[in-house]
Amino acid sequence: MTIPDRFPAVLAATAMGVYLLLVVGATTSLTDAAAACGGWPACSGGTGLPSSPDGWIALGHRLTAVVVGFLVVTSVALAWREGASRRIRLALAGALLLYPVQAAIGALVAVGALPAALGPLHLLLGVIIFGAVLAGLAWRLEDETGDDDAPVDFDLGTDDLPPVEDAPAPEIPTATLPRLRATAAAYFRLMKPRLMWLLCLVAAAAMALAGGRGFTPYVVGATLVGGALSIGASGTFNHVFERDIDKRMQRTSDRPLATDLVSVRNAFAFGVSLAAVSLGLFWSVNPLTAALGLVAIVFYSVVYTLVLKPNTVQNTVIGGAAGALPALIGWAAVTGTVGGGGLLLALVIFLWTPAHFYNLALAYKDDYERGGFPMMPVVRGETATRRHIVWYLGATLVAAVALAAAADPLGALYAAVGVALGAVFLWTVVRLHYEQTEAAAFRAFHASNAYLGLLLFAVVFDALVI
Repeated sequence: MTIPDRFPAVLAATAMGVYLLLVVGATTSLTDAAAACGGWPACSGGTGLPSSPDGWIALGHRLTAVVVGFLVVTSVALAWREGASRRIRLALAGALLLYPVQAAIGALVAVGALPAALGPLHLLLGVIIFGAVLAGLAWRLEDETGDDDAPVDFDLGTDDLPPVEDAPAPEIPTATLPRLRATAAAYFRLMKPRLMWLLCLVAAAAMALAGGRGFTPYVVGATLVGGALSIGASGTFNHVFERDIDKRMQRTSDRPLATDLVSVRNAFAFGVSLAAVSLGLFWSVNPLTAALGLVAIVFYSVVYTLVLKPNTVQNTVIGGAAGALPALIGWAAVTGTVGGGGLLLALVIFLWTPAHFYNLALAYKDDYERGGFPMMPVVRGETATRRHIVWYLGATLVAAVALAAAADPLGALYAAVGVALGAVFLWTVVRLHYEQTEAAAFRAFHASNAYLGLLLFAVVFDALVI
């Protein structure tokens, strides 16, 4: 993939440079590091070099700020040189004006010339600068690659949808043993196992962050097993309620209920059994965990599947609450409460969901239209969808910074994974704007999975090992 000009690449690099400064500032004690350095901009002493690891952190942060400042200046210069739109130039000019102010506040707080209470202002200005640069990138990508592709009208009804064309006809074995194996595999598939590992990892990260005396082997085991079963129950009910629409869509026409490999009655009973065992395990941990588990099952199975998904273009955004609930469940399992750390982790998942799933919606746009679902690419068009991916990705990154600032155990690994994988995710989204293919959409989709999965592993590692 070749980008027509270097401006978007510079903007992407600038955005991630600012983000690097944000993450380092949120995951390390820069005030203590600056005190260890003993001076500004260089460290005190005969060589002006640090004498401790904390001092090297402070000096490295300052040197990185110089490089990022150069990128901000370069972005502004390119905006005028390339004839960028007025909104892009204003956004980048605002970032340039705020950058020295933000740096000065950080420096003065670090050396004690300003009260430490102004430290959050330093971080807030960094977030605003990041948002301004990301806005410039999003608008430039839209100016270069966008078009008015949104349908004028979209019929939300599904009663008269045509059957799927050229759908693969699954082979259902007739012999007893192969049939039993196929049936067992079908029941496993009803549970949507692909969702289990990530959502259980969300709960595990929340439990690790909460820590304390409630973080026991039984609590962890019961919560994770109960969580996996609740996801299985939700997935099964989703299969039951969408069985008729599944037959019309290419990607779902071979599902167990769509092919009559499992009866509706048996599938529903299977889902109820999974939900009952799941809630029993949650109840053995504490009542709040069980209540949140019930909310998660009902929300995904009923609110999302029957209400949101077929009726509103914001189904993916609001439906992100289903993926965020495991963070609250994990936190409640350990603490018995819904705490700030769990809420911040839930916010990361909630904002990540549209940035993640809109890529899949782009890849399967025609199939979702065939099924009658008002997904963002179908109703608002592909240009608007790609724009929303950038916005929600930026919001996810900011939420991850907020989590780092509020959660003391998070440190170097979390910072490294957040910046490195965030940059990879952003670059795949930039490529998606220019390539606009199914392969590019899947690339961004997989990058989003890698970002969140490894970020959650980093949370668990930093919380338990460091």
